[in-house]
Amino acid sequence: MDGMLSQEEINALLSGMSTDTGSAGSDDSSNVLSDAEKDAIGEISNISMGTAATTLSSLVNQKVVITTPVVSYATWNDLTESYDRPCVFIQIYYKDGLDGNNILILKESDVKIITDLMMGGDGTNITGALSELHLSAISEAMNQMMGSASTSISAMLEKRVDITPPISTLVDLNESIDGSDIAPFLKDRFVKVSFKMEIGNLVDSELMQLYPFHLARELYSNFVKGEQKSEPEPQPVKEPQPEPQPVYNQAVPTQQAQIPYPQMPMYQVPYPAPDVNVAPAQFQNFTVPQQVTNQPENINLIMDVPLEVTVELGRTNKSIKEILDFTPGTIIELNRLAGEPIDVLVNGKFVAKGEVVVIEESFGIRVTEIIK
Repeated sequence: MDGMLSQEEINALLSGMSTDTGSAGSDDSSNVLSDAEKDAIGEISNISMGTAATTLSSLVNQKVVITTPVVSYATWNDLTESYDRPCVFIQIYYKDGLDGNNILILKESDVKIITDLMMGGDGTNITGALSELHLSAISEAMNQMMGSASTSISAMLEKRVDITPPISTLVDLNESIDGSDIAPFLKDRFVKVSFKMEIGNLVDSELMQLYPFHLARELYSNFVKGEQKSEPEPQPVKEPQPEPQPVYNQAVPTQQAQIPYPQMPMYQVPYPAPDVNVAPAQFQNFTVPQQVTNQPENINLIMDVPLEVTVELGRTNKSIKEILDFTPGTIIELNRLAGEPIDVLVNGKFVAKGEVVVIEESFGIRVTEIIK
């Protein structure tokens, strides 16, 4: 030997290094998925996130594309070294069908763009710190997204899968030592599924989904069971039956051999059909029915039906920001001038105009005009 490593030895060393990116316990089989398990997780994530992208597109009124996932392993140190900070962790717990939870990670800027689009903006109002309003809005978006994703997983696994409302938290990756304060499974190595997410021309970013190993294996086992149920059962193969051999009459030494004669078909003698009188069908002419005279309606039958009468002083439009700034004493300007007649509505229908009067200690309305 000349001391040089062969290509097979180099490949073996490189594959051993790539199995783990600096995490402890790389030789522990509980922290490694088989190729079949990784493929199943990738397919499940691809289908579920495709459905979630359609739901998010309807929420933000933008084209949303989430590309094919990449399944790998990671540790908390890997996240702190490679991902933006701060970021938003969205924890999703399963309450039916599966046992455990997984985490979605979004960048802070992506959360601001999504929530601004949900509130009717154009996605450019992303200045300022991330507030509770942003976290509440992204939680609702993820609730609808992952709810539709759970429906896809249910169809794939052929069992009911349901989640609890997601919990969104703003996390600075540098503040946590090992991630166990966020979710216990982040302390050890976990499964990371990475997606490329595009929202119109506003977002071109990365979305990550983190699984504990036990949940990944549970998804795989249910996925395999679902595939086995969907496969048709093999039909038993019928063995070919031997064709019947003709039997010939054998000669009997003491008697004359009997020669079989073919059976002649029996014919029935047709009877003469009886005479039948045939005539074209006669139909009655259609006549226009006489119009029934309308009877006077008894309106007394509905006299006791209660109706809701509403008096509308005026209206105005305010943004969410302006409404959140309301305090006792805030004056809201309406779209009606002082002294202008006010509207009277019955069950939401505009029927009259009037003016405000005071009757003893109560307000009242004097009708000034009936709207036809």
